[in-house]
This record gives sequence, C-alpha cells and structure tokens, in this order.
Amino acid sequence: MIAGVIIRPLKQISDERGKVMHMLRNDSDLFSGFGEVYFSTIYCHKIKAWKKHAKMTQNFAVPVGEIRLVIYDGRKESPTYQELQEIELGEDHYSLVKIPPLVWYGFQGVSLVPALIVNCSDLPHDPQESQSLEATSKVIPYEWSK
Repeated sequence: MIAGVIIRPLKQISDERGKVMHMLRNDSDLFSGFGEVYFSTIYCHKIKAWKKHAKMTQNFAVPVGEIRLVIYDGRKESPTYQELQEIELGEDHYSLVKIPPLVWYGFQGVSLVPALIVNCSDLPHDPQESQSLEATSKVIPYEWSK
C-alpha cells in the first residue's frame, strides 16, 4: 500500500428500482475539503496516464464500469518511494480511493461498457499545480496491458 493512499469500501443500497451508491460525506475522516466534483469516462483498453498534483487530493470512485487504477510513489521522502499499487475499481469493487498530492496515478478501462470515474477533489482544478507524463513514460516502471 502506498503511503497516504486510502481505500475504503463504499456502501450500496439496492432494491428492485435500482440502487444508491454512497461516495463521500463532509463528516468522513477522509474528507479534507471541497474543491470540485467532476466525472470522467474511459473506454475499454484505453489509458489515461500519468498525472500528479502538487497540492490537490483526489477522491476517486467508479459507479459504472470497471477500471484498473495504478498509483506510483515518486516521493523521495516517502517510506513507499518507488512502489507501485494496482487497484481494481468499479461496480463490483465499489470503493473510495484517496490519492494524496505528489503521487502519480493513471487508469485503464477494463470493462466492455465505458467506465465512469467520479472525482471529488479538495481543491478546484488548476493546471499550474499538476504535472503529466505519457502513459509509456519510462519514469514510471509500469507496463499497461493491451
């Protein structure tokens, strides 16, 4: 487990009409503030990687479809420096993943239906405080599956 990354299973309440899928409340110990909520989709086998934020904390959940979330710790002072972590997220693995600042992340769609990623970040998006790398970058020692 990458230092500072938290994975918490989320509650789903189902009945014959559908379901309610909880994500994040302001009284949760994982809540650090509200910046914005946004939704992103990804298609099967497609990759969105790599990104890290200098200040922003990400809170990801995937209520539709499935993704493989990959996290890489490039923080030299971290006890998990240079470690990788793979996390399956989606309807069958419904959890909240909290990603702290300065940790690289990327994800790949693994379900036939487009996956829907919800991010409740603690700061509004600011392109000046984020950094990106190509999915094939050798800076991060990870090979995405085809």
